[in-house]
Amino acid sequence: MENAIELRNVEKRFNGFEINDFSLEVKKGFITGLIGGNGVGKSTTLKMILNLLKPDRGELKVLGMDYRNHEKEIKERIGFVFDENVFYEQLTLHEMKKIAKWSYSRWDDDVFEQYVTMFQLPLKKRLKTFSKGMLMKASLAIAFSHHAELILMDEPTAGLDPIFRRELLDILHSVMEEGEKTILYSTHITTDLESAADYITFIHDGRHIFTKPYYGIEEDYALVKGGLELLDADTEKEFVSLKKTKFGFEALTADRGKAESLFGGHALIEAPTLEDIMYYTKKGDRINASVNS
Repeated sequence: MENAIELRNVEKRFNGFEINDFSLEVKKGFITGLIGGNGVGKSTTLKMILNLLKPDRGELKVLGMDYRNHEKEIKERIGFVFDENVFYEQLTLHEMKKIAKWSYSRWDDDVFEQYVTMFQLPLKKRLKTFSKGMLMKASLAIAFSHHAELILMDEPTAGLDPIFRRELLDILHSVMEEGEKTILYSTHITTDLESAADYITFIHDGRHIFTKPYYGIEEDYALVKGGLELLDADTEKEFVSLKKTKFGFEALTADRGKAESLFGGHALIEAPTLEDIMYYTKKGDRINASVNS
């Protein structure tokens, strides 16, 4: 299966944070949800994919090309939507469109007008008067109007109401029906991905934990709930991390099959949410850091 994005052994270091030996593949023609807590490397990864940040080491390819030799061609084929405003606030949306139009050779006025009408966006008002939701809709209109093959989205629904979040997911489905497009959707609102994502990529603390088909996560991961009598030094090693109370325990395992063979009918084994996986992975890192300090 062809990849739209490939990172091989990428390193990027800042003061107090690093992405180290980071490898990632994003499959072409699908929606991949990029999840992880705040400050774990999601935005840094997206900025490297856009060449806004350059890796210190490693190889990065977008749509089969590298930025060293094909920067203009790559950026012609990418649309992006960020949580933060990237527009000139003193301009109107009509004026901003003119700038975008001359930046992309495949700009399509008809598509832009379609989205402006759909979103009920005023063309003649200055962008500084737009609400957060209107700015996000304007970003979507521009991102979708030059027939981009790869669309990068960084927290597109943060701070927005549930109605717009559902509308956005409907739009993404319709965009994917148009043909060979790829969407990489970074969010900490993991429920947005339940009806949209084909694949999930989980990043934690600058590390790529996994990329799996959405339906495949519950085949591997599971929440195990049971009484404390089921735990000992060996069984506890099977968990990513666990939480104990006087009533029992709840734990995350990355090997559902082994958990089922170990605990049989003595524990409740159920599918975790993406938030469960993020929470217990972070909890496990804290425990390990405490033990090793």
